[in-house]
Amino acid sequence: MGPLPKTQGNPKTLASLLHPSRRPWASDGRRSGAASRGPLPSSSPFPPSPASSSSPTRPPSPNPALPIPLLPPNPQSVDGIADPKPPKAIKRMESSEDEEEKQEKIEMVQADFEFFDPKPGDFNGVKLLLQSYLDKKPWDLSGFVDLILEQTTVGTIVKSASQDGEEEGDDDGGDDDESLFAVISALNLGRYAGHGCIKELKRFLLEVCSDESTKTKLKLLLEQQASDVGLLVSQRFVNCPYQLVPPLYDALFDEVSWATEDEPTQELRDSFRLKYYMLLTRILENKNVNQRKAKQSQDYEEPFIYIKAEDEIFRELSLLSFTFRLHAEQLISHELKNYREMGLVMVVKADDISKFREKLKSLLAKS
Repeated sequence: MGPLPKTQGNPKTLASLLHPSRRPWASDGRRSGAASRGPLPSSSPFPPSPASSSSPTRPPSPNPALPIPLLPPNPQSVDGIADPKPPKAIKRMESSEDEEEKQEKIEMVQADFEFFDPKPGDFNGVKLLLQSYLDKKPWDLSGFVDLILEQTTVGTIVKSASQDGEEEGDDDGGDDDESLFAVISALNLGRYAGHGCIKELKRFLLEVCSDESTKTKLKLLLEQQASDVGLLVSQRFVNCPYQLVPPLYDALFDEVSWATEDEPTQELRDSFRLKYYMLLTRILENKNVNQRKAKQSQDYEEPFIYIKAEDEIFRELSLLSFTFRLHAEQLISHELKNYREMGLVMVVKADDISKFREKLKSLLAKS
């Protein structure tokens, strides 16, 4: 596949993520640079950025490249429920009129992805990703999405790059939801405490927490210590390449750190001096999790399957965590019939984020 034309919208370059000491956003709060490339060097968890006069670059890797497999986004496959493992080669069926039977063929599809600052035009795509964030609870999801998109200095949107021969969308807030694959952000629960969506979210978390001791600690974090807590929102489609996950988290935590110095007012700078991160995510729990099985047994099954691999690391580092039942319709494959989808809430100390980043990179290297 030939090189793609540079897209509009000043995407965040992955080259800037390689050099955290370089503050990549311009005075208007937007990243400068060119599109990220598709093939992944095996020595790096993310694709290099092509040479550009407006962005730093790194020397090419001497190692062979790994193409990124890609499927069209599926609204019912948010967070990797269809396949909790990092994506591999995609199997596609091809047929012709002359063939009597369809033949299975493995096709590797290269794709280019770009990191963008949030903008209003991403509203529908982000809302689709977050449509079941609070299970089936009716709440102000639109207001919640607005908060994420209005916070442009901390947060990232991942989109697939424009294809050759296709017209690029104008950078005027127009929708390009079909190319949106992931969103990540961190919202200070104290800063946005007056918004209806945050009030509803806090009530939901307290309602689903059944353990009274845990609820007491949770209530303290949501109320008296809310200004120290960042709600870490991370949602993506199942076919978003797992190689992009470490740089996504690196970008978020670097931006939080930079915001403590670069925001225009002391109040805003202080709002990013977080002591805790709270996560609301999902896992698969074995229906027989309370029935202990010997590990030597041939039919032994893991008690939990982490839909997003990084959630296992967060849970290991968490100072508080609990699961709760979900009421939304669950789309579980036959192979996972012994599991049910559960909500998972975790709180992690900000001081432990450096450990998380190291473990996440190690996890990708092993996969």
